[in-house]
Amino acid sequence: MKEIVFIRNNIDKWQKAEHVMDDTFWYTPDELAEVYIGITADLAFAMTHYPESRITVYLNNLASAIHNEIYKNKREKWSRILTFWTHEVPLVMYHERRLLLVSFLIMFVSTVIGIISQAADPEFVRVILGDGYVDMTLENIAKGKPMDVYSGGDETGMFLTITFNNIGVAFRTFVLGLFTSIGTGWSLFYNGIMIGCFETFFCQHGLLGESFLAVFLHGTLEISAIVVAGAAGLALGNGWLFPGTYSRIVSFRRGARRGLKIVVGTVPIFIVAGFIEGFVTRHTELPYFIRLGFILLSLAFVIFYFIILPRHINSKLNKIESHAKSKD
Repeated sequence: MKEIVFIRNNIDKWQKAEHVMDDTFWYTPDELAEVYIGITADLAFAMTHYPESRITVYLNNLASAIHNEIYKNKREKWSRILTFWTHEVPLVMYHERRLLLVSFLIMFVSTVIGIISQAADPEFVRVILGDGYVDMTLENIAKGKPMDVYSGGDETGMFLTITFNNIGVAFRTFVLGLFTSIGTGWSLFYNGIMIGCFETFFCQHGLLGESFLAVFLHGTLEISAIVVAGAAGLALGNGWLFPGTYSRIVSFRRGARRGLKIVVGTVPIFIVAGFIEGFVTRHTELPYFIRLGFILLSLAFVIFYFIILPRHINSKLNKIESHAKSKD
């Protein structure tokens, strides 16, 4: 291949790599690595066919700059941790926004089914939650302490148990994507059924308001994070089911990488939700406006972090790339 043809065929890719280097803060390590692999492949070709050319020197300098940036990111561990949650997770959430919507719809529809099923058959809750839990709850209602299940035991022990259990639920929801997206969908469906029949059960005993404030005090974050983990599982399953132009194994790896990044991003949310459930939910004597305030703040955070921030970061990246193209 003539050198001029080689340059003409790849100049756009090299210019994009330069723009990436100008704004590395907005790109993930995976994206930097992908750019680096492309440039080093071109460098190897140039060194073989045009060893004395200026383009070979240019590509060598560009590859070195990208390599140094990747190495610097590896050394800056604390900065890397911060940008993972402030940029990488939101950006992945933007790319998987349709799967997030699907996950939410599965949870919503199944919750409605749980409500209808419990309303039609008051014993349905026993099938879903078990006789032991239902009988204990009925005893607590009879004693005038319907939410007493949250006040038993040591706060710290309850916090740790709940947190690890919820993180386990999220990762199971994600891993079930290995069995195609159906596994993840079933996990979301079952959790939605539980929520619907649980709240309807308390409604049938005239305790919907108290139950809502107690459950969603921590549940706003907890349930939202499970929906997000559902999107991660769907990304994993869809990578296997719908490879597109990639080979099935490459598509699966890409889906697994995106899904794992999403589900790991939910861990701090589960920790906060577990803390609230272990230390705050038990205080049912707190005024309604304080508990409702917790719920609204949690909901605002979920909407901001998983919907607004991803759009903002994606828009910022698009502006950077548009500005770079206009300069060219």
